[in-house]
Amino acid sequence: MSSPTVPAPLPPPQPANANNINQAHLDPLPPSVFTLPQTAQLEALYTIIRDSKTSRGDFLFYSDRIIRLLVEEGLNHLPVVAKTVETPTGATYEGVGFQGKICGVSILRAGEAMEAGLREVCRSVRIGKILIQRDEETALPKLFYSKFPPDIASRYVLLLDPMLATGGSAVKAVEVLQDHGVPEERIIFINLISAPEGLKFFTGKFPSLKVITGWIDEGLNEKAYIIPGLGDFGERRSVSNSITD
Repeated sequence: MSSPTVPAPLPPPQPANANNINQAHLDPLPPSVFTLPQTAQLEALYTIIRDSKTSRGDFLFYSDRIIRLLVEEGLNHLPVVAKTVETPTGATYEGVGFQGKICGVSILRAGEAMEAGLREVCRSVRIGKILIQRDEETALPKLFYSKFPPDIASRYVLLLDPMLATGGSAVKAVEVLQDHGVPEERIIFINLISAPEGLKFFTGKFPSLKVITGWIDEGLNEKAYIIPGLGDFGERRSVSNSITD
């Protein structure tokens, strides 16, 4: 009697891809655009949140994981100053500390979903909000509401919006921040997925503003939806789908 066939073992996890997958859709990357390291883990997280069958609970959990990674990467781009501390052993450690204060600004509505990830990384961080919608008469982005910390002009701003499609709303949001005295170079725009068209338009307007994006997709379809995308980010977080959480 022959012994049962033993399945071949799966290959071990692969190291991070040295080549940036995002450059397949936008090459060269603008110098102000930074992406997360292209690891197998990151691609697995994006595969989960892109899947139309993913439950709302899983979408929340895995998109929050990506948001925390993006916020951490955004903090890497803030300026630091030398700082000396004494450790519990009595030794001296020459390290660094963040220079200046920060605040988050979410572009409503979907940007609010990124506020929790920012607060988990930065305790007691101040949060501002911007609501921008299309003007029915001009078809251009129009400011409907904004609320910022009174000293926002002296802070570094992490601008939060999960999806960058055409870039119109993001450009308007930056213009509003500039009207409140925030210099372009003090703003870091953080998003999960970008379309190449939006990135080109946005970085062309603000070459000194850094963009931290998790993934650059293929592009926009005829309805200006990001492809392959993940659907309506805000709706998928706020409305349960047919899959049991």
